[in-house]
Amino acid sequence: MNFFSSTFKLGILGGGQLGKMLLYDTRKFDIYTTVLDASEEAPCKLACNEFHLGNLMDYDAVYNFGKQVDVLTFEIENVNTKALEALEKEGVKVYPTSKTLRIIQNKATQKLFYRDHNIPTANFSRFAYASEILDAVHNGGLTFPFVWKSAQFGYDGNGVKIIRTEADLKGLPNVECIAEDMVPFKNELAVIVARNPEGEVATYPVVEMEFHPEANQVEYVICPARIDEQVAKQATEVALKVSKAFNHIGLLAVEMFQTQDDAILVNEVAPRPHNSGHHTIESSYTSQFEQHLRAILNLPLGKTDSQVGGIMVNLVGAEGHTGNVVYQHIEDIMKLPGVTPHIYGKKQTRPFRKMGHVTIVNKDLNTARHIAEQVKNTIKVISE
Repeated sequence: MNFFSSTFKLGILGGGQLGKMLLYDTRKFDIYTTVLDASEEAPCKLACNEFHLGNLMDYDAVYNFGKQVDVLTFEIENVNTKALEALEKEGVKVYPTSKTLRIIQNKATQKLFYRDHNIPTANFSRFAYASEILDAVHNGGLTFPFVWKSAQFGYDGNGVKIIRTEADLKGLPNVECIAEDMVPFKNELAVIVARNPEGEVATYPVVEMEFHPEANQVEYVICPARIDEQVAKQATEVALKVSKAFNHIGLLAVEMFQTQDDAILVNEVAPRPHNSGHHTIESSYTSQFEQHLRAILNLPLGKTDSQVGGIMVNLVGAEGHTGNVVYQHIEDIMKLPGVTPHIYGKKQTRPFRKMGHVTIVNKDLNTARHIAEQVKNTIKVISE
C-alpha cells in the first residue's frame, strides 16, 4: 500500500504532545492524519489534516472515528478497547492491538502478565478496593513501606503513592489497586523496543531517568545510561523478552529498576512513544516518533543508534502557578550550545503539568548533563 501522498488515512486516538510530535513525521512523509481528542485546545489540532472532538473512553466516538481510517494508533492508553476490538474484527488495522492495550491499561493485569511470563518484577498484592489494604496490614499480609498504585488511569506520578505508615493510607481513592514492594534501586532505566507486523525488531540504547523527589516525575532522561555494559545488555534483553511476550506492534517503552545487586526488574510499560525517548528527535538517527510510524505501517525500521549524547529535561508547570502560560528565560537557554526547546502548545499551566521539554545534545555526556542543569535552573514555566 502506498502511504505517501495518497488517500491512505492514519487515525490517532489522543491529541496531546505525543501526537503532536508524531505529526512532525507524518508531515515529513505527507501521510494524511486524522485525530480524535476530547479537547478543543488539543496540541495536535493545528498539525493534523482532520480533527474530531470526542471522548476516547466512549465506544461510539472511538468506533465511528476508527471506521474512517486505514490504520489506527494511539498516543494515550485510556481508550475504549471494546471499540478497538470491534474495529479489528471489521478489518481496521489497530496497532498496538486491543489485546496488548487491555493488558497494559490495568496495572494489576500488567503485573500478573509479567508473573505469568517469568518476567522479573517487584512482588505485589492486588486489591479490589484500597479499603482492603488496612486489613492486609493488620493481619500481617502486607508490611510498610510499599508503593500504592491505582490499577487504572494513573499517569505522570498521579495514581502512585509511597505508603510508609497507616496515616499515608488516608485519602486514597477507593479503587482497584496494587501494593508493590518498595525496590531499593540504584537506577531507573528504560529501553524502547520497536516491532513491525513482519516481526522486525529494533531497540534504542538504554536510558537512565532522574526523578523529581516530590512530583514522582522524570526530571532528566540521560542517553546513554551511565551504567556498566553488562547491566545495559541485561536491561535490553529483559526489554526484548517483554516485547516478545506482548508481541506488540509499534513502540513499547519498558521502564525498569536496576537493583543494588544489579538485577533488572520491570516496573511498567507504555505501548506508544514515551517521555524516555524524546531526546531521540535530536540525538538519534531515527526519532522514536518516526520509528513508531515505520513500525505500524510495516515499513523497514530505522537505525536506532545515537549520533551524539542526549539529555532531556522536562518542562513542567512551576508550583504556585495556574493560568495562561509564560516561558520565562527561554531565550537564555537558547543561547546555550546544543539546546532545543519543544513547546507542547498547552495554553494553561498548573503545578507539575508537562508543558514541554528541552533536549541537550553534546559529544560529551558530562558536558550535556552540566548544560541540562543550567537549563533546569534557568527556564521557568509560570502563569501570567
